[in-house]
Amino acid sequence: MKVAVGAYVIKQKLSGRKKYPLVMMLEPLFACNLECAGCGKIQYPTDILKKRLTPQECWDSVEECGAPIVTVAGGEPLAHAEIDTIVNGLIQRKKFVYLCSNAILLEKNMHRFTPSPYLIFSIHLDGLEKTHDRMVCREGVFKTAVDAIKSAKAKGFNVMTNTTIFEGEDVDEFRRFFDYAMKLGVDGMMISPGYAYEKAPQQGIFLKRDNIKKWFSKAIDGWQKKGWDFNHSPLYLEFLSGRREYDCTAWGIPLRNVFGWQKPCYLMAEAGYAKTYKELLSTTDWSKYGHKSGNPKCANCMVHSGYEPTSVDDTFSHPFQAMKVAMGWGSKNGSSPKESVPAA
Repeated sequence: MKVAVGAYVIKQKLSGRKKYPLVMMLEPLFACNLECAGCGKIQYPTDILKKRLTPQECWDSVEECGAPIVTVAGGEPLAHAEIDTIVNGLIQRKKFVYLCSNAILLEKNMHRFTPSPYLIFSIHLDGLEKTHDRMVCREGVFKTAVDAIKSAKAKGFNVMTNTTIFEGEDVDEFRRFFDYAMKLGVDGMMISPGYAYEKAPQQGIFLKRDNIKKWFSKAIDGWQKKGWDFNHSPLYLEFLSGRREYDCTAWGIPLRNVFGWQKPCYLMAEAGYAKTYKELLSTTDWSKYGHKSGNPKCANCMVHSGYEPTSVDDTFSHPFQAMKVAMGWGSKNGSSPKESVPAA
């Protein structure tokens, strides 16, 4: 995966293409079996929650976009009756697929999938048991998710965790959580500050920009020596810790959902929806978005869906850094995707 994605990025840069997708976000539905405190999806009206993208709509969108990685999210993707068909079609197209899930439905649906180097289960875990269950607003979900992770690993699947950080979270607890996740045998960890979705029911839980930097500088300090396998560019981790300044690359991880291609980005639908990816690129005024734009909705955002593509592009702008990624330096085992294969 690392070689394929690295080659893709280098090809885009050599061709002089300024705006290219790194990861495509695909939301074939908004419906979910949880109502998490920081979610901006489940609050849609019932008629919207009943909508589904067809497998063909998903495949057509992925082919049009051309990104080498597809993150299938929602809602809860496993609630889609044809999710296995969708995923298998993406794998046949040689796309690396991150199937995001809260894992409640994973055990009973695992037989619908086959282990593949192109498939990764990305399991939502927002900390250790009490914290996670508090954030998903239901007791027992942490244990269900952990059991599903163990089962998936035993069956030969690639599994990663996906963690969102909110206001007031204890740094020491999350350092213990990173140790715990690695002991579970996961293939990587994704971590990001939460974005203040307008529809999220609890607006007070989102971190401000200065607090994000302070929190992450402590939480991931010494992560390489600890052996924590983060599925992020090291430069993005430095950005979170306040050691680098980047602006948003909103087009780098575009979103296709039941409404169309969301403008301007995965986190906001401020400019409406486009019918095609080409229309998304050509009709969005990108100068209105990102931290430097002054848009108040972007002021505190440091989410990987906007800034990971910036860090990856920066990595491949420097030959020595790109060579390190290509050779797998800094990777725990020489084959980890963490330095070049982010997922939102």
